[in-house]
Amino acid sequence: MQLKIALGQMEIVPGRPDLNSTTMLEMIGEARKQQADIIIFPEMSIPGYLLGDTWEQEAYLQDCEEFGRQIVQASGDITILFGNVAVDWHKRGDDSRVRKYNAFFIAQNGRLKGDDNFPYPYRIKTLQPNYREFDDDRHFYSLKKLAQELNRQPEDLLSPVFITIKGRRLGLGCLLCEDGWSDDYFTKPIPILGQKGDVHLFINISSSPFTLGKNNKRNRIFAKQAAEAGVPLIYVNNVGIQNNGKTIYTFDGSSTVYSKKGEVIYYSSKPFQASLDTLELDLETGGTDAAPAEICDDHTTGYIYQSLAYGLKKFTQAIGISKVVIGISGGIDSAVSAALYAGVMGPENLLLINMPSQFNSQTTRNLALELAKNLNCRYTVLPIQESVDYTTRQIQETPVIHPLTGEETRLKLSPFMIENIQARDRSSRILAAVAAAFGGGFTCNANKAETTVGYSTLYGDLSGFLAVLADLWKHQVYQLAHYLNSEVYDREVIPQGIIDIVPSAELSFDQAVDEGKGDPLVYPYHDYLFRSFVQWWNKATPEDILVWYKEGSLEEKLGCTPGLVKKHFPTAAAFIADLERWWRLYNGIGVAKRIQSPPILAVSRRAFGFDHREAQNGVYFTRKYLELKKQLLSE
Repeated sequence: MQLKIALGQMEIVPGRPDLNSTTMLEMIGEARKQQADIIIFPEMSIPGYLLGDTWEQEAYLQDCEEFGRQIVQASGDITILFGNVAVDWHKRGDDSRVRKYNAFFIAQNGRLKGDDNFPYPYRIKTLQPNYREFDDDRHFYSLKKLAQELNRQPEDLLSPVFITIKGRRLGLGCLLCEDGWSDDYFTKPIPILGQKGDVHLFINISSSPFTLGKNNKRNRIFAKQAAEAGVPLIYVNNVGIQNNGKTIYTFDGSSTVYSKKGEVIYYSSKPFQASLDTLELDLETGGTDAAPAEICDDHTTGYIYQSLAYGLKKFTQAIGISKVVIGISGGIDSAVSAALYAGVMGPENLLLINMPSQFNSQTTRNLALELAKNLNCRYTVLPIQESVDYTTRQIQETPVIHPLTGEETRLKLSPFMIENIQARDRSSRILAAVAAAFGGGFTCNANKAETTVGYSTLYGDLSGFLAVLADLWKHQVYQLAHYLNSEVYDREVIPQGIIDIVPSAELSFDQAVDEGKGDPLVYPYHDYLFRSFVQWWNKATPEDILVWYKEGSLEEKLGCTPGLVKKHFPTAAAFIADLERWWRLYNGIGVAKRIQSPPILAVSRRAFGFDHREAQNGVYFTRKYLELKKQLLSE
């Protein structure tokens, strides 16, 4: 039997069921013209997924239900599969609010299917993620909880949905996103459904954010599941952006079809683009007669660029920012940020500002101007030394008077404090005011290494409406610079001098770039050390680092270049001092800074914000760490 299937890889606008249902109806109309038997839409295709406590608004839930009914009514001569919130108004969830399910709806001939062997005329999510950005149990009642309430096992409720197409009865194994990522769960929906028989096709509808390498992993997992079950599997994901207030996620689509042998026979060629593709699937062969599809490697700098450019475009449109001011220093982070914004928003909508103090070299000033010329952006120079000197004098020369005793004291600013005055003067005074005059917002150019340890100034370079590079380690920023030059612009827009110069904040003579002096971070090493703190699934601690250091496997474990540790830290005392310095900052003031930082555009498996959840608990060293430290220092 040949089944003509339309894959509705749509853009979901979170919180706008009116727009999403309109998009769906348009796609249904197009699929009908193409004589598709089935059209499949993503998870939560009507309401959106990452909505925060909008899920607590009953009026919103009622709207989602009504738009869902419109989609069901459109299923006269085409079977429609889609995701929506399902509400049982007669029952309560664990939070005592009306009960909500993350649901999979199957509509045929104007009515819902599936209530012949299930308590509801839809299917509900079995495995609800509660890690990273996901917080599903806060809002939704799972199939596992429903089974417990009914005094049954989840296996009892997991059942196919039966539909009739072209006179043939077909069993659909309906899965919602996490239901396919079941390796670490006790309940495994696909094997359970497969054991019951009568499943001709597995369908996984998802709302799965993009992260580097995630599609490669999914292809391995889903291909194995299809092959073990001996049943073809279709995965449909959405595009667009969604956020949880602190972290912004892009959705790349990458909808995929696997044959019953686990071969990829369709792969969306349009990542980060809405599309309606149709394909013929032979259920007799389980798709094994189809040619293998080409799969893109999603762990490349090209994918980083696509995700950042797409997310930047969609986010600025969503919040109504069309003009952007960028402080450019002549360094790599601000240069990559400027090149990225110019490519997405157009150079005519950018204003680049160089804000030198006495510590900024002519080298970096010239590089900033060269960058502006290459990008064809408006450019200005607004020196800050006079205002920094004025602020310094004002604070140090103005007496602090005790109102009862009349005692006078004077405050003293250290060189480090004056460094922070420079950073705040640039952002809080100049960039904020110029952005208002220009009619837009200003950026935060921080990278992930700086964000990890708070190597930034509150209300200074940590400020801005968006930190577009803050989920990229420093080495990834350099990779993106090369990609922008070679692949996006096809010419050198980011001067080679910016790529070659030592990274430096240029806030003191101790950071003089012409003398090769720069940041205190050794990025080829610290990038990988910090990544182990933040991004690993089982996060490393100083105890782990010291164990690996002692046994000589640290660089291999971290993934950095061999020989770096000995080169930069010739003694155990130097190594331990560096480790503790950054661990204290990461767990100390760094947390406070991250809480107050701008939203971050996520590309990694653990981005700061609501993805990387943390509390201000202070610094802790384990007992074993302290013992190892004592041993190493005594040796």
